[in-house]
Amino acid sequence: MFDNAPNGTRYGVMICGHGSRNRNAVDQFARLAERMRERFPDVPVDYGYLEFANPVIHKGLDALKARGVNHILAVPGMLFAAGHAKNDIPSVLNAYQAQNRDITVDYGRELGIDLRMIRAAGARIEEALAAQGWKKGDPLHDTMLVVVGRGASDPDANSNVAKVMRMLWEGMGFGWGETAYSGVTFPLVKPALEHAAKLGYRRIVVFPYFLFTGVLVKRIYAHTDEVAEAHPEIDFVKAGYLNDHDLVIDTLTERVREIVEGTNNMNCQMCKYREQVLGFEAEVGLAQESHHHHVEGVGGAPENCPCNGDCDARCRDEAFCREHGLEWTPVHSHAHGDHHHDHAHDHGHGHHHGHDHGHGHGHHHHPYPQADHPLGPRSMAKTGS
Repeated sequence: MFDNAPNGTRYGVMICGHGSRNRNAVDQFARLAERMRERFPDVPVDYGYLEFANPVIHKGLDALKARGVNHILAVPGMLFAAGHAKNDIPSVLNAYQAQNRDITVDYGRELGIDLRMIRAAGARIEEALAAQGWKKGDPLHDTMLVVVGRGASDPDANSNVAKVMRMLWEGMGFGWGETAYSGVTFPLVKPALEHAAKLGYRRIVVFPYFLFTGVLVKRIYAHTDEVAEAHPEIDFVKAGYLNDHDLVIDTLTERVREIVEGTNNMNCQMCKYREQVLGFEAEVGLAQESHHHHVEGVGGAPENCPCNGDCDARCRDEAFCREHGLEWTPVHSHAHGDHHHDHAHDHGHGHHHGHDHGHGHGHHHHPYPQADHPLGPRSMAKTGS
């Protein structure tokens, strides 16, 4: 795909991740980058994170530049285009290119709704069912599927999780299907599973539609165990997350290819920043900015942490940290006004979202319109509470 590059062009591929306090999640993302190096043996491939892990994105970009790369093809290692893919990563890339005028950065689209991703998800569910004695071809009419997404303040991204669930439900023939979210929106995992338990199915498959492990996946499984304990008559099956399934790697490889071929188009049809999405009308044309400057590179378990790198966010509990002699790392707030940035950006790395803004702003998120919903949207509480 790089044979027709203009003279003097040296491509490099950059995989942009969110980052996690969980060391296993960070290691799995690094493995994803290694798999991409196998797909692109002739060009440098690097990676970086927005927050809570190293290397941060600009360090990965620096590493590519140091290897002589002058045209970076950056793709978000993320399932859907919510705030991180639409706002935070483009902001970091724009700032980098503004400071490195000799570098061109083109930004690709998220993994998104893709039949390869649906097949990868189906494979993970089948693996979990097979471990319980199910054989491919056996009917699933007595089984319910609950797909758990990350959850976002972007209704378009949330609706994509529901679409994935429906395609799995219909494609695999489950008796019923529901969608839940780990935070930000509703319904959250525990109330969704409590509702599911009332519907009369003898088996419920809980599938986290996540790329990697981490605090939220661990909590999804823990909430599943809580509800399962209260309903011993139901067989709860915990399916594995996507990880570096071959079809995930195939999809990410295609996202890089799309940039080079000029077919890289983010689906903006229902973007709340561009169109009047029901309930989110106040956010049309809203300034898009990164909210991660103050936590770049922060995170990772200290050597004396009892989690041994498999973080479950207990380090956000002040009493726990005091008991174990750890530094307390509370959840950062999105409502404080002591972070001020002034920059301009347009999403413009290979796709245009149609709203260029020059702005100064306080560090905050626009208020979520359904914040008082009884089934959310507060992020999942710790289990046992």
